[in-house]
Amino acid sequence: MNGTTSELLKHSKKNNDSEYILEVKDLKKYFPIKAGFLQRTVGSIKAVDGLTFKVKKGETIGLVGESGCGKSTAGRTLIRLYEPTSGDIIFKGKNISKMNDGELRRTVRKDIQMVFQDPYASLNPRKTLKSILSEPMITHNLYSHKERKEKIQDLLDKVGFNPLFINRYPHEFSGGQRQRIGIARALALNPDMIIADEPVSALDVSIQAQIINLMEDLQDELDLTYVFISHDLSVVRHISDRVGVMYLGKIMEFAGKKDLYEEPLHPYTQALMSAVPVPKKKGVQVRERIILKGDLPSPANPPQGCVFHTRCPVATQMCSEQVPDFKEIRKEHFVACHLY
Repeated sequence: MNGTTSELLKHSKKNNDSEYILEVKDLKKYFPIKAGFLQRTVGSIKAVDGLTFKVKKGETIGLVGESGCGKSTAGRTLIRLYEPTSGDIIFKGKNISKMNDGELRRTVRKDIQMVFQDPYASLNPRKTLKSILSEPMITHNLYSHKERKEKIQDLLDKVGFNPLFINRYPHEFSGGQRQRIGIARALALNPDMIIADEPVSALDVSIQAQIINLMEDLQDELDLTYVFISHDLSVVRHISDRVGVMYLGKIMEFAGKKDLYEEPLHPYTQALMSAVPVPKKKGVQVRERIILKGDLPSPANPPQGCVFHTRCPVATQMCSEQVPDFKEIRKEHFVACHLY
């Protein structure tokens, strides 16, 4: 099957399947700021401040934004590594934001897995590759001893790993190989969704392409759903179906990648897109570079009204007074801006 036909089938499958596997409603994650001898709470860091979006089964949602915008915290809150302050996380029809640890383990822990940013820190240096891959199966009491051996061999084959490496330790592998181990570990429980937190940012560019291609192949083969978190706009554009642009804990714009990259509506998205290098072509107008003034405000004391108004080149008085609604401007194109 050629690449074009494969892409068409993949696109058709995702568009025809309207089932939402994940629904996030007004999700917030605040970290308390404590001070004094009694360690009283004197404020909060609003790392995630009201995220709302939906994810269809089999698609890839990209979350992009500059460092400190809360995208990694959002990913860890979605999987309940961080306890949400408020809001709902509805996965396969179940509200997992209110579940205790026992309910999470029995119902959804196997179905949502995570690939972490740092392949060096995410693997236990005292365990062999065999132990790392078998641990999730043992924890959830899956498969017999013989079936686990077969499953591990299958996982290694899926991520393009030599089975002779099974008794090696993490320090004996390169960064790209370690990230393949991280992906294999995430697949060990046959999940429906994987949250990938900057999975290629610590890797060389050539290795990044291999990991991205591997993730796309696995998605087609296993019908996986991804929430892909990254600060790299070009990587997100390559792998994602729809993209959410985050700023100071909020989603500023959420749309299909074609709409978002070709015609961004929010001033912050426009500024991000203008920073992407584009080769000059004869007769084609190059996008004007937009330089944002000032520094990113502290999430402990975000601006009133629209959180972006202190740096926005087109801000009005209303922007500093009222929080803009996150609304659908075009079909499946959502923007939080008073201009619309």
